[in-house]
Amino acid sequence: MMKNKKSTAIILGVSFVWFTTHFGGGFASGAQIYSYYVRYGIYCLLMPVFAMLYNAVFFAYSLYFAKKHEVYDYRSYNNAFYGRFSPIFSNLFEVLYICVMCVAPAVAFATGGATLSTLTGLPYLLCTFIIGVFIFVVAIFGTDLVRRVASILSICIIVGLLIVYIPNIIAGLPQISDTMSTMTAQELPLSTALYSAFIYGTFQLSNIAVFVQHAKSFEKPGDAIKSMGIGFVVNALLMVMVVLGLMTVYTNPEAGTQDVPTLFMVQNGVGASFMMPLISILIILGSVSTAVNMVAAMVKRICGDRKQTAALHPQKKTGPHISRKEIIAALICCIVDFGIAQFGLLTLIQRAYSTIAYLAIPVILIPYVVHMIVTVCRRIQHTK
Repeated sequence: MMKNKKSTAIILGVSFVWFTTHFGGGFASGAQIYSYYVRYGIYCLLMPVFAMLYNAVFFAYSLYFAKKHEVYDYRSYNNAFYGRFSPIFSNLFEVLYICVMCVAPAVAFATGGATLSTLTGLPYLLCTFIIGVFIFVVAIFGTDLVRRVASILSICIIVGLLIVYIPNIIAGLPQISDTMSTMTAQELPLSTALYSAFIYGTFQLSNIAVFVQHAKSFEKPGDAIKSMGIGFVVNALLMVMVVLGLMTVYTNPEAGTQDVPTLFMVQNGVGASFMMPLISILIILGSVSTAVNMVAAMVKRICGDRKQTAALHPQKKTGPHISRKEIIAALICCIVDFGIAQFGLLTLIQRAYSTIAYLAIPVILIPYVVHMIVTVCRRIQHTK
């Protein structure tokens, strides 16, 4: 009985790893959902479900493979998965992953900057600089603290989203009805909405590098399918909730130009005096935590793991002291991310994310589809 409870807890835990990776400050801002779904008409009510189902299949397959072959760091996993083609595809994946590690923190910079600018009225450039300085300081001195509070922060963001969106959806049911009528009358093509959802889902496939390490906690490979099934339901439901919330302001001519659609929805909805500061703080904290983890990961990649250094050179002190190399690496990462963030939140989400999705098609999508087909064909042959 205890074993079953533990297994269930692990399955749920890994499903929420997907959820918390997907739902950060950028998502809480509403910019991703508006850019990839709401602006493509009435199909926005179904396309998030399609994208998450698409992701669930690939994530379940990758976690199943990782557990079955006991490869839990993404380099070992890629070498095993790509087989004799790993010298090509494992290195291409490294390039893709570095692109993600540059763009994702830049989006976090832009999200925090845009939110702070909307809240205070200060220039976007100054706001991203303030966010950048804060991220740099935390990345150098407070990474461990951020990791310890990451789960609590994710829960706070989720609760904050529910507090903000549910009352606005209920109060805005007439506007949602009008929006549905407007969207239906527009007759936007299904193919465009489907392609946008496909691009969004394909960009998310790069998270496989983050997820494979968690397959180690499963008792058996089949747990991956259950876990990602739960993750699909949770992610899809929250996405549809945000879609409905943003539909309350869709007919407003200014809605399509907002960097932070969630704040615009709150400004035009209920409880603005209470909800504006609440959701703004949560978006900024979510952005900072995402960027800090990404910057710390890049610093670790450049400077190496302290634990490994300690094992190789026990005479060297590798405790809480921050080396000059780590400070310089973090500073360079933050400067690069700050520069990329100046393209603007909507540009990064609509252009940079799409570019990464195009890179992921030959590196992840096509090889995975081929791998799935070959695996199914081999199983059919074995059963004959």
